[in-house]
Amino acid sequence: MDLRALRYFNTVVEAGSLSRAAHQLYVAQPALTAQIKKLEASLGTQLLERSHAGVTPTPAGSQLYEDARRLLSDAEAMGERIRRLPQGPEGSVTIAVPFLLTTLLLGPVIEALARSHPRIRVFVLDGMSLTVQKAMLERRADIGILVDTPALAGLDCQPLAQEDILLCGRDRDGQVAALLQPATDGGLPLIDFAHACQLPLVLQSRRYAIRQSVEAAAERRGLRLNIAHEHDSVRVIRSLYHCGAGFTFSPACTLAESAPRLMLDTAPHAETAPTAAPGWIVARLVNPALQRHYQLATPPQRANEPASAAVRDCLLAHAHRMIERGRWQARWLYPG
Repeated sequence: MDLRALRYFNTVVEAGSLSRAAHQLYVAQPALTAQIKKLEASLGTQLLERSHAGVTPTPAGSQLYEDARRLLSDAEAMGERIRRLPQGPEGSVTIAVPFLLTTLLLGPVIEALARSHPRIRVFVLDGMSLTVQKAMLERRADIGILVDTPALAGLDCQPLAQEDILLCGRDRDGQVAALLQPATDGGLPLIDFAHACQLPLVLQSRRYAIRQSVEAAAERRGLRLNIAHEHDSVRVIRSLYHCGAGFTFSPACTLAESAPRLMLDTAPHAETAPTAAPGWIVARLVNPALQRHYQLATPPQRANEPASAAVRDCLLAHAHRMIERGRWQARWLYPG
């Protein structure tokens, strides 16, 4: 197994076809096929499923593809270091984040780093909160944002932010609006948690942290959830409550996506809450309020490496700026 074989393999996976990959690599298809077979033989496992439509990676092939991407990226960075003197931090940094935070944070952070630190390559692992924890414990990520996990073995965990879990959905007949109470601070309207539990709910399964928080709060108060639909897909959940099939519980970081035509106040230091289009309910829960806490986790041995420190600082700066400007309805907790 060498870098050329890995580059050939990744090109085949991305092209979805041996013939297209051979054309992109300017090599003969038989030679490319021989390289792939040699790679499979050296690893002792099948990497590609072949069909008349092309090729797709096996589970082992998918894992090799992800690992090879990082390895090839590091090899390219190593070549650059040899060819010229370093200019600022360089290397590869992997960030693990809950997928509900990805849209809010990661695009602007990666774009900013590409301008300020072009020699740093950022990889992102986004998934469920347990997926983020697992990635950090297995040291597959250098920086992680944990959910409701103040400590994790072998990691430096610092409080990052706290946000409310909100009730969102379409009020088709106006009955839910009658349950709302005005907020004393002029922010989002309030709804009693007991009333929210009685509404038709569109929720993910118990594997997900928000569902677990909602069920735990309901159990403590002897309440039952009126679940109308249960699906794991965020897109299916969103489609259901957009069309009025029920209400859902969603963290404040998703407000920009929670309802069509949701308008955010982007003024610096905005204290007023977002307002939704008519017919949409976005309300803060009371009795009890449900909240979600985020912690920033780093392995102690990587925390002070220049590349990791640059990515961490950029991530912190952007998250803090989003909260200050009212784009993320959250409370900043990071020390210092």
